[in-house]
Amino acid sequence: MSPQRRPVIGEESRVWNLLSLEHLMTRSVVHIVYWCGLGLVILGGFGAIGAAVGIALREPGLMSLFAAIPTLIGGVLVMAILAVVWRSFCEFYVVIFRISDDLRALRRGYEAEASAGGAPSREASSRPFA
Repeated sequence: MSPQRRPVIGEESRVWNLLSLEHLMTRSVVHIVYWCGLGLVILGGFGAIGAAVGIALREPGLMSLFAAIPTLIGGVLVMAILAVVWRSFCEFYVVIFRISDDLRALRRGYEAEASAGGAPSREASSRPFA
């Protein structure tokens, strides 16, 4: 279902690719979402550090330090774990969209082979990496 006229160069081709869904822009959106989420994780880490400092300053003495140090360590560990989990989550979506690109390339190669030399044999189509 491709239109008859397709611009080849210039700004028109970018707009055309955007409107015809030839190229997915989701990969760049996932990168923006990743950086925003990482910023929120870092803000949460600063919140944990602030909580530890607040606990330490609430009452002078050794007991407040004993409460503040585990809060600080726990907050930093949770921040590191959340950063890794968030990156894994975003990488999963990037991989899903790359699979879509790979399938599109395989389909184009199959169509080019079919139009050039007739129908490809079953043996050739069952071994895509040979």
